[in-house]
Amino acid sequence: MSDQVDLNCDLGESFGAYTMGNDEEILDLITSANVACGFHAGDPSVMKKTVRMALQKGVGIGAHPGTPDLAGFGRRTMAISAEEAYDLTLYQIGALDAFVRAEGGEMQHVKAHGALYNMAAKDASLAEAIAEAVYAANPELILFGLSGSELVRAGEKIGLRTANEVFSDRTYQPDGTLTNRREPNALITDPDLAANQVVRMVKEGKVQTADQTDFALCADTVCIHGDGAAALEFARRLKDRLPEEGVKVEKIGSRFSRKWTGSRKGERETDVTHRGNR
Repeated sequence: MSDQVDLNCDLGESFGAYTMGNDEEILDLITSANVACGFHAGDPSVMKKTVRMALQKGVGIGAHPGTPDLAGFGRRTMAISAEEAYDLTLYQIGALDAFVRAEGGEMQHVKAHGALYNMAAKDASLAEAIAEAVYAANPELILFGLSGSELVRAGEKIGLRTANEVFSDRTYQPDGTLTNRREPNALITDPDLAANQVVRMVKEGKVQTADQTDFALCADTVCIHGDGAAALEFARRLKDRLPEEGVKVEKIGSRFSRKWTGSRKGERETDVTHRGNR
């Protein structure tokens, strides 16, 4: 339960001749942007443009690494090892960070995309690999993960700052996972229903699941999917509704403003070793 929350959106998903989303307009309404890094969507030119716009608008920038599945938009489950998850996550973080630094900014966070995110929410080995990649890239980065998931636990274990993420446009299962997109009623298309769900998640720490029971969760950041047809309307509705409900919308980097000092490194679990040193 909280009186403040971050509002994030997946952006930079256009590539080549293909245009997706309303990135420039949405950037006026959100506080954090998850920028595609070329594997599931995006390309170098789009990455640079998205980073530049986000910096101009004061929006926190995060890498949005996905599986190498451009045709499936990174949403198809792939059999990847923990080592592969580490490598592809570190690679994509590095690519986006280069653009952020070249434009005079600093990266704020990392949020895995699609199938990689969902697999890591349940699979501790994949979650640990992603957390290790983030830590290796920059231990000051904030790791986003599904509220209460293995990904959040892995980030906390290694010493990263973590943000429990909830979703405005998705329904939930009784175990707190997201309803599979292939299932009926997986997506919320009504902006008012989405806003009601978000307000309850933030203020009460609860969400109504598919079997009409409540699941307890923590809402540090709220996701809007930028490729959704109603993404812009969802962002507008939430940006207006949350302050009306007494909830301050601010980027996660402002809430977690302290800098990592290295003091946590010695407190990490003794069995955690960087994959790069294995």
